[in-house]
Amino acid sequence: MPLPFLTADRAFEAAEDDVALPFDDRDRWRRPYRPGPWRVGMAALWLLLASYVLFAAVIIALTGTPAEGGVVFGIALVVIAASLRLLRMGVWVSARGLRHVGFFVTRTVPWDRVAAVRTVQQPVRWLGLPRTVQGEALTLVRRDRQDVLALLSSHGADFLARSAAFDRAADSLEAWADEYRPG
Repeated sequence: MPLPFLTADRAFEAAEDDVALPFDDRDRWRRPYRPGPWRVGMAALWLLLASYVLFAAVIIALTGTPAEGGVVFGIALVVIAASLRLLRMGVWVSARGLRHVGFFVTRTVPWDRVAAVRTVQQPVRWLGLPRTVQGEALTLVRRDRQDVLALLSSHGADFLARSAAFDRAADSLEAWADEYRPG
């Protein structure tokens, strides 16, 4: 079974130095970096929890009432959906624009509304928690708004203790912006 999220870094590693965007089909939404070990580990723990809850749902359905088993089965489905959403979070790009996928909200910005995508030094949240540390963030500046949206950070779930991966992801997102953003 092909796992497309594992091919992102390999495509950039295999690409020549003069090719900034090594993908053939640029109309497909893709994340130009792999999900980090913290994100994958947390999703794996949630899926492990879901397997125990599913087993409990079967036991409850066999020994109790089917309605109680159905409620526990529904809880397991919510945990599975949350873990899959956690894996889907991140920044996705295509020829149409840039998509920032959060846990609850997804924002899509067409390239003609993007003023700049740049890396800045600023306080960033550590693993998405309220605690901030000094780090790097890839920010999006829109033409139609004054606010600046932080897309990625060097201390997020994808790039904690992986500064080379953050630099590679930031460079690839900036390359997408430079190619598709109008002058």
